[in-house]
Amino acid sequence: MRLLAIEGALGAFECTLLDEDQVLAQRRVESNQALEAGLAAIAATFDESGVSPDGLDRIAVGLGPGGFTGLRVALSYAKALALAWKLPLLGISSFDTLEAGAQQLPRLCIVEGRPGIISARLRTRDGERRTSGETAAAIAELLPKPLAEPLALAGATAGAARILAERGQPVFSLPQVPSPVLALARLACAMPAAAASPHAIVADYGEAPAAKVPTRT
Repeated sequence: MRLLAIEGALGAFECTLLDEDQVLAQRRVESNQALEAGLAAIAATFDESGVSPDGLDRIAVGLGPGGFTGLRVALSYAKALALAWKLPLLGISSFDTLEAGAQQLPRLCIVEGRPGIISARLRTRDGERRTSGETAAAIAELLPKPLAEPLALAGATAGAARILAERGQPVFSLPQVPSPVLALARLACAMPAAAASPHAIVADYGEAPAAKVPTRT
């Protein structure tokens, strides 16, 4: 399995070429440079690896939630390349990327968006729930009262750990994923190929827009 993975929602614009479990090439640019330098970074991975697009089996892209601009750029590039090269496109949630390999339950995964705003997913033995909003309010919605057992934290844990500790919830932090794009790529390698059009892959922005247009009544 050989794939190109692109991730733009988790703090930077990253791309990697993966052949089974071997990293052939990887590039990273700052998220505010993604629009100008993102395609050049992708091209550089092909140049370094010697792989051509017709040697790929699929493309994978991060769906968010996370940073709006990087997410939009990464998804736009991934869709355009998948359509041009006639390759399957697979989307991977930021939550799944940041929790890659984790088995502990209950587990809370947190993605930072705008300053002070998070998207969070809580997984327990009874299922999962998620929400977005101001950090303390989002945590209170998912965990209205402390759990009897320790809660595993993944992702952007610092602010949430403090709030949870103040509420008496025992927590422990899971190891941080060292390379989100590589975690994403490995998850996508294990997934069945998508049959749907790349147009069916949509962004998960997490939170509601900061500004809303009022409607007339």
